[in-house]
Amino acid sequence: MARKYRLYQIDSFTKEKLSGNPAGVITNADGLSSGEMQRIARELNNSETAFIFKSDNSESDVHIRFFTPTHEVPICGHATIAAHYARAVENSLNTGKVYHKTGAGILPVDVIKEEDNDYKIIMTQGSIRFDAVIDGLALENIFTAFNISENDLLEDCPVQIVSTGHSKVMIGIKNSELLHRLNPNMDLLTKVSGLINCNGFYVFTMNAPDSEILIHGRMFAPAIGINEDPVTGNANGPLGAYLIHHGLVKHDNTLFSFKAVQGEAINRAGVIDVQVKICNQEPEEVRIAGNAVIVFKSELLLE
Repeated sequence: MARKYRLYQIDSFTKEKLSGNPAGVITNADGLSSGEMQRIARELNNSETAFIFKSDNSESDVHIRFFTPTHEVPICGHATIAAHYARAVENSLNTGKVYHKTGAGILPVDVIKEEDNDYKIIMTQGSIRFDAVIDGLALENIFTAFNISENDLLEDCPVQIVSTGHSKVMIGIKNSELLHRLNPNMDLLTKVSGLINCNGFYVFTMNAPDSEILIHGRMFAPAIGINEDPVTGNANGPLGAYLIHHGLVKHDNTLFSFKAVQGEAINRAGVIDVQVKICNQEPEEVRIAGNAVIVFKSELLLE
């Protein structure tokens, strides 16, 4: 007898179809094996696909697993937005808080029902972690892979791995034109990922502090099957923590908020709202927010 699964394709960090970052979502994933989920993610070929399971504990409302076309990952920003957007639409949810179990722990998600009966999703990310600043051979390989030099880096922006659940390398550069010209050596980036135990490279530029959009960025993760991700919650969230940690932005020592645009270079632009809670001049908690839109809904039948 065929098993029926509700399958969505959802564009996150946008309200316009065919922009932002696409994610697959299966809202009734109970019964799927890890191998089946990996094959579904490969078939859909989005950067991530989210699988929503019934909760297996009293502390969370749902359990969500995330797969790239080649690997399971602990958590994903845009697929979290997509998963909870699909669930909100399916269940006609009102504004409220949901707790989801992920590979990065049990974390809260705020579902905001807006005046037009659409939804905005706010994701609280995992614990903030700063790893060592990258130097030596690994840094040289990163420069070679991106065809940049130390002179291209933003002042006081060390190349560093930062995580709020799924780590990324932060690479700040001075020139937005250079950002959009980047054509990295994916094989070399994959090699570097093995050396530093981090699969994602987030290259960003900063606008003036009073700009509506503070950050423009691009994210590359070829080691897990994502040559370029359109709009990445788990890059811009850690970036917010990084900006505070290195004193790169002014704030009131309570909360710092900014908007980031990503995906412009591949015609999939989307906007992420980032909020960083601050205590004693250091980042304490990161939240990201975004809209979403359903591109299509279908039914997947498996024997």
